[in-house]
Amino acid sequence: MEIVLGKTAGFCYGVERAVEGAIEQITNAKEPICCLGEIVHNKQVIQKLENLGIKCIETIEEAEGIVLIRAHGIPKEVYDIAKKMDIKIQDFTCPNVLKVQRIADKFSKDGYFIFLLGAKSHPENIATLSHCGRDYYIFEKEEELPKAMEMFEKINKKKLLLISQTTYSLERFHRIEEKLQKEIEKDIDFVVKNTICQTTELRQKETEELSKKVDVMIIIGGKNSSNTKKLYEIAKRNCKNTRLIENAHELDMPENIDKIGIMAGASTPKESIEEVISFFRQNETEVNA
Repeated sequence: MEIVLGKTAGFCYGVERAVEGAIEQITNAKEPICCLGEIVHNKQVIQKLENLGIKCIETIEEAEGIVLIRAHGIPKEVYDIAKKMDIKIQDFTCPNVLKVQRIADKFSKDGYFIFLLGAKSHPENIATLSHCGRDYYIFEKEEELPKAMEMFEKINKKKLLLISQTTYSLERFHRIEEKLQKEIEKDIDFVVKNTICQTTELRQKETEELSKKVDVMIIIGGKNSSNTKKLYEIAKRNCKNTRLIENAHELDMPENIDKIGIMAGASTPKESIEEVISFFRQNETEVNA
């Protein structure tokens, strides 16, 4: 049995920076350390940080000692509250997320209506929307495009910006962009900024290719992780025997399989990936014994 691990599987730069930064903070801490929300969307990572002494809080008002800002970022008004409360902050917002926020802020001030592609409830998008001013519409699926256009036309602006969550589906982004190019009137200043991070693009493309070549595809990552869910959707289209798991405990050994593909989301730690590979190696040995 052949096991193929995706080259882009596991922590991306932004997640690694946030997790390593959090560990460094708690290691050198002389006062309590808390994190505003989950620093990344992965139970194993959160559990590890909590075991080290980092407490997760839901609101800035609960802060004790130093507050860590998660990779997804926070709304800009929360920074204002922290400043008024004289709360110490260590900001681990992903640089790619900060880039989206800067773009949204600039174009909003320049009078653009903003279409933000992504999940309404995702913390990254909640943070980004705080930079979009009053004229924006957030949606995730192509089916919502008519409603988005209705809102844009009602505002009667002549400027429109299209951006997205950093972990949005590249394929879906281009489909919506193409539809908008056809629908938007020629007198509209339509600007497209592909704000999907490069790591996400590479991971999605590799998942697409790998899932076409294997009998079983295993996607490892948090069930509440947006980028992991998208990897699962991509793999499932090409490999019917695709599973989304958080750790090796959810696995069973498939029968009559020659090739297994493994991909992991951006918040999945190396340990979780190694445990899955070990599971297959160990069970392969037992089956062939």
